Amino acid sequence: MDYKNTLLMPKTDFPMRGNLPNNEPKIQDKWKDMDIYTKVLERTKDRPAFILHDGPPYANGDIHMGHALNKVLKDMVNRHRSMTGHYSPYVPGWDTHGLPIEQALTNKGVDRKKMTVAEFRELCKEYAYEQVERQREQFKRIGVRGDWENPYITLKPEFEARQIGVFGDMAKKGYIYKGLKPVYWSPSSESALAEAEIEYKDIKSPSIYVAFDILDGKGVVNAGEKFIIWTTTPWTIPANLGISVNPEYTYVVVKENDQKYIIAKGLLEAVAEKLGWENPEIDREIKGTDLENVTAKHPLFDRESLVMLGDHVTLDAGTGCVHTAPGHGEDDYQVGKRYGLETLSVVDHKGCLTEDAGEFAGMFYDKANKPICEKLDEAGALLNLTFFEHSYPHDWRTKKPVIFRATPQWFASIDKFRSELLQAIRDTNFTPVWGETRLYNMIRDRGDWCISRQRAWGVPIPVFYAENGEGIITEETISHVQKLFREHGSNIWFQKTAKELLPEGFTHEGSPNGEFTKETDIMDVWFDSGSSHQGVLVERPELRYPADLYLEGSDQYRGWFNSSLITSVAINGHAPYKGLLSHGFVLDGDGRKMSKSLGNIIAPSKVMNQYGADILRLWVASVDYTADVRISMDMLKQVSEVYRKIRNTLKFLHGNLHDFNPEQDYVSYENLREVDQYMYMELQKLIQTVRDAYDRYEFATVYKAINNFVAAELSSFYLDIAKDVVYIEGADAQPRRAMQSVMYDTLNALLKLLTPIIPHTTDEMWSYLSYADAESVQLTDMPDAVQKENFEQLSEKWTTIMAIRNTVLKALEEARNAKTIGKSLEAKVTVFGDEQTVTLLQDPQINFAQLNIVSEFVVGGVVDNAPADAVKVENVAVVVEKAEGEKCERCWTISKTVGENPAHPTLCAHCADVVENYYSEAE
Repeated sequence: MDYKNTLLMPKTDFPMRGNLPNNEPKIQDKWKDMDIYTKVLERTKDRPAFILHDGPPYANGDIHMGHALNKVLKDMVNRHRSMTGHYSPYVPGWDTHGLPIEQALTNKGVDRKKMTVAEFRELCKEYAYEQVERQREQFKRIGVRGDWENPYITLKPEFEARQIGVFGDMAKKGYIYKGLKPVYWSPSSESALAEAEIEYKDIKSPSIYVAFDILDGKGVVNAGEKFIIWTTTPWTIPANLGISVNPEYTYVVVKENDQKYIIAKGLLEAVAEKLGWENPEIDREIKGTDLENVTAKHPLFDRESLVMLGDHVTLDAGTGCVHTAPGHGEDDYQVGKRYGLETLSVVDHKGCLTEDAGEFAGMFYDKANKPICEKLDEAGALLNLTFFEHSYPHDWRTKKPVIFRATPQWFASIDKFRSELLQAIRDTNFTPVWGETRLYNMIRDRGDWCISRQRAWGVPIPVFYAENGEGIITEETISHVQKLFREHGSNIWFQKTAKELLPEGFTHEGSPNGEFTKETDIMDVWFDSGSSHQGVLVERPELRYPADLYLEGSDQYRGWFNSSLITSVAINGHAPYKGLLSHGFVLDGDGRKMSKSLGNIIAPSKVMNQYGADILRLWVASVDYTADVRISMDMLKQVSEVYRKIRNTLKFLHGNLHDFNPEQDYVSYENLREVDQYMYMELQKLIQTVRDAYDRYEFATVYKAINNFVAAELSSFYLDIAKDVVYIEGADAQPRRAMQSVMYDTLNALLKLLTPIIPHTTDEMWSYLSYADAESVQLTDMPDAVQKENFEQLSEKWTTIMAIRNTVLKALEEARNAKTIGKSLEAKVTVFGDEQTVTLLQDPQINFAQLNIVSEFVVGGVVDNAPADAVKVENVAVVVEKAEGEKCERCWTISKTVGENPAHPTLCAHCADVVENYYSEAE
């Protein structure tokens, strides 16, 4: 007979090759047909909710690797929660207002000057929806599960109405005000910017030292003496109204070449070096406080500069006498406000100097630096001009420099509830923990929030103006505008007159003639997304406010985390989130930022077309996302090798369960052999490690634990030794059913533990399980780790056994290299050890030959009796020889019993028994 037919080889239709780029879309179609998202929610609807609120990506262009990292992390959290006792609806969203969409339309040739604002906004809306659809399909291709057919979009009427409500509630509490103060202004965008819209890049700037003559020394300084100021923005000199000094510093009058100058004593050496002073002499010292209200003459204009006291003056650079232009700097504005100075701004919305700049009017601010310096030189006031490179704020969209410019803007006060904001941060859980300090310091140090923008595409600021110019924000007007926006969308603001937008019959004492106007500015887009806790969490019945988790990139500490916190604390006194989790940026394999110019961009679509979404997802799980992460095609190739190992392991486990019916064949733990109990225990350890890691959002720990378990515990040990049992023994032999029982538990556990990471693969395998009791693995729960009474004792014993096995494997490898043996089944192994080891090796319950995949295993006695050429490791010595006997045709072991059964002369006695007991009919 052909003994091959008596071997119970693995049988499975589960393919070895995943062919993920082609198969994943089919699996996703299946999910769509079965409406997997709804089924998961229906199964878990009675469980406690866990709400991860999606921070909205901007709807413009294809998704990049940062998007993929973010969405996969969120998906892993949600999938894990839905399989561990939670109801976890996920509503994805998009941020759809703002300048990039306006610019995109302009780049497409749209001339906004040839249409009304309302018509242009309609085009913006159409474009935004196109981009939403484009990105939605790309996110779905990654396998992200959510309510994709009903996402939240910030341009939708119901969202805008809620946003107006947030503005109204903040205004009611006195947190919204209009003021003339310096804000970040982008001449390239012709709009104010928030701090979150600023990025820093190095630029080359002039550095000038300018002398201001004394006008009125107040008996402290004398005529003929001069203050020296330092600035890197000569274009602001026409806006100078004062000089700030620190009240705590000591100032000196320094004599150099018959001229006397006033600077901070602590900067004398640096200034002298910069100005080339050869022999400066200190004439006298003056307390900073004594300089208050001294006046100096502006070097170019017929006006005075007031000397003021300010704590913002430092000794880090300059002269200790700070050029102060209240219309062009936050500190300048604050100190000028204390001293009653005008907030003079000399730059218009395009960045050109105004008539207030005199002869420099009409010049672009940056171009005005040179003529202003030349004029200062003519006046004898320019003491030094050099250039230097330094970090400078830029518009994050246009990548052009920004300036500080005082304009009438709408602000949200931070000072009025800063202490509540800081307390809300203390009440939040942070992953990683350093996020708390980062957000705390940002809120502690930030100024008031400029929320108005001079653009068209956004949510209008719902303020009306009376005939006398008074702003009107009342509960009645806010409620009415909310109702209009919910019914018609915010475009109605630009389609109707102020009177048509006000409640019918509305009157105001500031408008005796019943005439009204309306605000034309829109809200900062960060106010849009920052209101999503109301526009989504409160608006959507399946969600809950506050959310359990916000999860975004680390740049959102100054963005969405920040704006959401401000609006939520302002109106409700608490954060909109219980926990914050942040991740780093995606860099290339060399740690460089991805950019078109470097040609190092790896698009998610490229990865999925070449490897598949599950490889991309496995990469996300493999990295420490709390810091910046690297990706390259080589790294993805390495990840794909790990995936291949996992997939082949799943296939091997499933193939060896082809004749296993868990209801009839499952062997309880108590009846397992000790080696099987050991493997079961290791599986429980894995389950506990993975469950704990998922709970802590430590996905890299999950990845490493499963990878190590598959490679070390399964492939290199249990599944290796299993072949001599599950292939060789009779179908219902107890050792075989015992191993199948552990394989069954292992396959089920691995499929469930891996589902948050590689759901396409686990669902594919799930479809091949004849015993599966759920339509999808996504409709099951994670396994709970089981603890057995003998685990501690078992662990201690098998730690020793596995150490001995490692020594045996080492000896076998050396024997193989010495050509003593070929395969390990050709070997006879003799092991020596101390008394305790010898006793352990004589345990009749353990088949040590099988454990080491050798034909004969002999206990040789104490280690001192081991021959000199034995391989020794600590208290164990191993001798490897060629096994005596013949090779069994069926199990390939070398045995002296081969041929004992004349009916089966090529089989060992054990195989002959198996064949006669199980395959007699085939003879």
